[in-house]
Amino acid sequence: MAERMFVVGPETVRMLDLGHPWIIADKFTAAWPPGSAGEVIALTEKGGRFLGSALYAPDERIVARVLDRKKIGVNRAWLQGRIVAALDLRRNHLDLTGTNAYRLVNGEGDGLSGLTVDVYGDYLMVQTYSAAWKPHLKLVADVLQELLAPRGIYEKFRPQETRELSAKGASTRYSRMLHGTAAPAELVVEENGLNYGVDLADGLNTGLFPDQRENRRDLMGRVKGKTVLNLFAYTGAFSVAAAAAGAQKVTSVDASGAYLGRAQANFELNRLNPKRHEFFVDDCFKLLERFARDKRRFDVVLFDPPSFSSTRKSTFSTRGGTADLVSAACAVLPPGGLLIASSNHQKTELADYLKELRRGALQAGCDLKVISVRGQAADFTYPVTFPEGRYLKYVLAVKG
Repeated sequence: MAERMFVVGPETVRMLDLGHPWIIADKFTAAWPPGSAGEVIALTEKGGRFLGSALYAPDERIVARVLDRKKIGVNRAWLQGRIVAALDLRRNHLDLTGTNAYRLVNGEGDGLSGLTVDVYGDYLMVQTYSAAWKPHLKLVADVLQELLAPRGIYEKFRPQETRELSAKGASTRYSRMLHGTAAPAELVVEENGLNYGVDLADGLNTGLFPDQRENRRDLMGRVKGKTVLNLFAYTGAFSVAAAAAGAQKVTSVDASGAYLGRAQANFELNRLNPKRHEFFVDDCFKLLERFARDKRRFDVVLFDPPSFSSTRKSTFSTRGGTADLVSAACAVLPPGGLLIASSNHQKTELADYLKELRRGALQAGCDLKVISVRGQAADFTYPVTFPEGRYLKYVLAVKG
């Protein structure tokens, strides 16, 4: 039987030669033989040159994900080699002092495109961003159990259309147990010596974003004795870090009362009295307008909104919304105040994000001087051939 041919077009050949791991569906992939999600296929160019082994996902926009530049199969030995390499990288290059919540496998950054593994204390969370990993999940769990012996392993499937799901208020059940025993409803983990409650069973997210760990550590060195405003506070990880580091008062704002309830619980986990701080269930823009009218000022204003969010009062998106947010934040910052602007929107590059900050500053007639540009924590590694991997923007600017 003739070998099945998965021929890619010249533009994809160029991207593969540059080291990019994604094959985007196009007219060339439309001519591929039928196959099942998770099948390992051999990619070639028209002349027959072998380009790499990839996981097939015939019904998805990223129709194949390169796993290796050699011919391989997804078997125990190959997968164990990749995960051991990921472990070694983190053991040799990460400072995890006082931390037991971090990313062990970061998809493309660890040669496992479309798959991540997060450590939460004695538990692991496997996230799949493609149906191509579904047939291999038992093997993934077996290898992780053999290498790390966690109490339990969860799997969370990341749906493609998270924006639409969020807007429609779709079901929050995305997780299931792969192995071991269930975690407590609120599992307490440690980050930078502080405690946070996470939920491994419900929702698209656990309640803590480890990719901001090093940025929270940086914040802790800047806020002693200062007033801090945390917008889109979610479950209050930045707020807890600021309060624990000696901030005079932390004001946390989020449209979700449930999230802010968890934020107050996180304060209590760290023996921080939430009554000494402020929590507002409100639209961030509306509250900023009110603070400006009342002439309230904050030494530090931080915002880390989701790339898309919707409330009854307003809708926020990174593009366009960031400039308006910067403009409104400038009105409550005194001269010398610190603005911290963060975004995890993968499709917005740093240069474009800085343009949004510039637009907002000009709109407000505000002089902002950038003093630092940071990204995600070191465990969220990415190849230099995969610019999409540097998704987190974290910009610190001082108001003149």
